[in-house]
Amino acid sequence: MTMTPQTEVILSILSYSLCSATLVLLNKVTLHYMKYPSLVVCIQLVAALAFIYTAKYSKTLKVDELKWVYVKPYLYYIVLFSLGVYANMKSLSMSNVETIIVFRALSPCVVAFLDVLFLGREYPNTRSWIGLGLIALGAYCYASFDIQFQTQGMSAYYWPMFYLVIIALEMAYGKRIIRSVDLKTLSGPVLYVNLLGLPPMLMFAAMAGEFNKWSTDRAAGVVISPIGIFCLLLGCIAGTGIGYSGWWCRDKVSATSFTLIGVLNKCFTILLNMVIWDQHAPVGGVLSLLICLVGGAIYQQSPMRADYKLEEQKGKEDVADEELLELVDDSEIGIGEKEPRSQED
Repeated sequence: MTMTPQTEVILSILSYSLCSATLVLLNKVTLHYMKYPSLVVCIQLVAALAFIYTAKYSKTLKVDELKWVYVKPYLYYIVLFSLGVYANMKSLSMSNVETIIVFRALSPCVVAFLDVLFLGREYPNTRSWIGLGLIALGAYCYASFDIQFQTQGMSAYYWPMFYLVIIALEMAYGKRIIRSVDLKTLSGPVLYVNLLGLPPMLMFAAMAGEFNKWSTDRAAGVVISPIGIFCLLLGCIAGTGIGYSGWWCRDKVSATSFTLIGVLNKCFTILLNMVIWDQHAPVGGVLSLLICLVGGAIYQQSPMRADYKLEEQKGKEDVADEELLELVDDSEIGIGEKEPRSQED
């Protein structure tokens, strides 16, 4: 059955939104029962790889082959990815979900300047500045209601602030890597990210002493709750799903739309969090968070600069000229090979 382009866009957005909204909550519950953030991520990465290779060898899905030409650019991306995942997990273990959402909603403020500096975008227009202003206002109001901020001060925000910087860099570089790396299947980006991201996460687990903590807990007879194991399994499914749906959604919508979808997904996360978890922010904090989300919805990624468009177009024309010259050279070689044979005849 062939889907229409509009259907693909809708399904990609819905699937990405569902996975994104639920994964944060599932990880929060999992870490409540399993105090090993890096090991939890490693398990989710291995689960995604197991799915990919099972699908590949059972000929259920086509998967890009591993090639060094693709590994190199993804190595840079994976550094940001690994740091972002680790910072997110550490933030979840030390803060409430709303804190993570606010700092995630602040990411367009940073990305707006990265777009100008590195991606050839114009500065935000009036509407975008209003959106960014609402995000900053909401974040400030939220901090004034947050109990952890009142009691711990900025120490409660070190990991979320680090997560903000990393996620902004990851988003900017991710936009560039989509244009420059020509993978043929949707499984390709998921394979590279999960496979290359596993060693750094194992290293983070070792640095944090999670292997020793795991052994100590098992020796002490500490039993992991079945609820924690169940949420871990669901998190593996959601983690694999967000890998596929995230790259699918990026392919089907513009970068601006993808950024807005990522921020607006947090609205659904808030609703789920208020229903199933007891560490959500007070009413004033939630209202402040909603201001952030409104600002995120208003914000629009700026258009490309005219000079950057010309350079990009010139680059495409140069590539086309090179390909044409190669075809001409190949044709001349073919003709030259035939002429001697005709003289011998």
